[in-house]
Amino acid sequence: MPATVRDVAMLLARIGVGIVFFAHGWQKLVTNGVDGTAAFFDQVGVPLPTVAAWFATGVELLGGAALILGAAVPIAGVLLALHMLGAFIFVHAGNGLFVDKGGYELVLTLGAASLLLAAVGAGRFSVDHLLAGRRRAAEPVPAGRA
Repeated sequence: MPATVRDVAMLLARIGVGIVFFAHGWQKLVTNGVDGTAAFFDQVGVPLPTVAAWFATGVELLGGAALILGAAVPIAGVLLALHMLGAFIFVHAGNGLFVDKGGYELVLTLGAASLLLAAVGAGRFSVDHLLAGRRRAAEPVPAGRA
């Protein structure tokens, strides 16, 4: 696959997954409220529900924004994948696959996509790539290599 096609595909995947995470974080913060999210977490047996609600809200908002921008994608991807593992274990695992039954298809898909982005990085059309290029340009050239 040509590099440009690969980078555009990574950009679109990052933006799509990032929007979904950001929207869910926004929902936890604004629509349900962190207290409402914590109450739900308590009901389903999530340990430290208030701390978990703040973590879930923050990682979805900040991690989603990071994916959209392509900033710190390996870190954001790992945190989001771990978050989805928790959602799988505490909320969705016992409900089967399909989301209409409360199943894990969405958290499985989002977790797998997050893990893939963490592994392959943000791609050329990203803040990560821009910053890496600036770091390389600022590095001194070793003696004898000029």
